[in-house]
Amino acid sequence: MLSAIMFGPKKLMEFLPNIHLLGMLIMTYTLVFRVRALIPIYVYVFLDGLFSGFAIWWYPYLYVWTILWAVTMVLPKNMSPKVAKVVYPVICCLHGLAFGILYAPAQAFFFGFDFKQTLVWIAAGFPFDVLHGIGNLFAGLLIFPLTEALKIVCKDILPTKNKSPIKTQ
Repeated sequence: MLSAIMFGPKKLMEFLPNIHLLGMLIMTYTLVFRVRALIPIYVYVFLDGLFSGFAIWWYPYLYVWTILWAVTMVLPKNMSPKVAKVVYPVICCLHGLAFGILYAPAQAFFFGFDFKQTLVWIAAGFPFDVLHGIGNLFAGLLIFPLTEALKIVCKDILPTKNKSPIKTQ
């Protein structure tokens, strides 16, 4: 279900260049589900390849989204709500701005770019990375409230100090 929530809006928003909810959803899922957030992330990546083709563009998705997951994982768990409401959108925005740079090693590998050609490729895509960053900034404003709502909805399945996430009889 979480992967479908990632996949559906992404496909519906494809007419907008680099504007989507993926960064916001990845951060939200990671803040709530921690390591288990990798499951919907990689199911989404698989669905994207299945529906759009497992072409060269797809391979960087195997690591690009995981970088945002990893950055989110190292954020302090005890961040105050006031700070979190600023930090989450900023991290989401920075991932969008850096998307071309993160994607570039795969492009260089697949197309045989040298360092200069890779820099030219990054520069050519930078206007789209700016759009991506701006879109992520605004979508990122939803991370804190969605995280709080998802924690409430999933309170019975989330682990706590004294409760195992696995129900026994």
